[in-house]
Amino acid sequence: MSPRDEIPNLRGQDGEGSVQVHLDPSMKIENTMVFSVYGKGGIGKSTTSSNLSAAFASMGKRVLQIGCDPKHDSTFTLTGRLQPTVIDILRDVDFHAEELRPEDFVTIGWGGVKCVEAGGPPAGTGCGGYVVGQTVKLLKQHHLLEETDVVIFDVLGDVVCGGFAAPLQHADRAVIVTANDFDSIYAMNRIIAAVQAKSANYKVRLAGCIANRSRETNEVDRFCERAGFKRIGHMPDVDAIRRSRLKKKTLFEMDADEDVLACRKEYLRLAEALWTGQEVPTPLPLPDREIFELLGFD
Repeated sequence: MSPRDEIPNLRGQDGEGSVQVHLDPSMKIENTMVFSVYGKGGIGKSTTSSNLSAAFASMGKRVLQIGCDPKHDSTFTLTGRLQPTVIDILRDVDFHAEELRPEDFVTIGWGGVKCVEAGGPPAGTGCGGYVVGQTVKLLKQHHLLEETDVVIFDVLGDVVCGGFAAPLQHADRAVIVTANDFDSIYAMNRIIAAVQAKSANYKVRLAGCIANRSRETNEVDRFCERAGFKRIGHMPDVDAIRRSRLKKKTLFEMDADEDVLACRKEYLRLAEALWTGQEVPTPLPLPDREIFELLGFD
């Protein structure tokens, strides 16, 4: 038996037992499409985020990608290098943000994508939500969000705490990256519950899921059918994606072989679908036991 058989009723709350405060209205990101990318750790969120950023840039959109991971590697395929984090830069000036210039914490990547690495607190200390908040505050102080059409938050791993759900306070749509396996789908179910909780008090809605690095999508599709969710994309397990990471490039910079062209086409289709804001049915997260019965053990 699962240790938690039922998903708590989160309707009208910000999550059971939540102690979070509402977002300061002055920190709202307005007149911009904001996406938060979630999924199980190691599932390919940064690859997905960076290639979506490149796809939006190819469509002529002004894009800002914010990495929300202490590894600060979200944007390295756009910039070709690791860049310092906002939290480290702020610490260097004793948190006197007025001493900073945009070029201190923003790197221009492929296609003109503005790249920011929020970073995170040292292990075992602080909260990722604080780091996200400080990053958005800094961007607003320098008016960088006023010159942006699309913002993509690339969020660390699973939704492990309210802090890492903080980007949902800013997002219009949440995108979940999954694979065609039990662990990834289990994590997706928890993320659906977190987004539904946030949607009671914020504008965020689920956009759908992307099956990533998966030859098949049958398990993802079975879950989506049961939960009332929607798979909006499929990125197969092709070597071109692995090679692009090794070369520190997005697929849009790679030599145009057959696999690269097919992947670019899929990312462009995804970006167009996200930009037009196609409606997705509101899914219901499944109780843990039901997921095990559906996808786990006989």
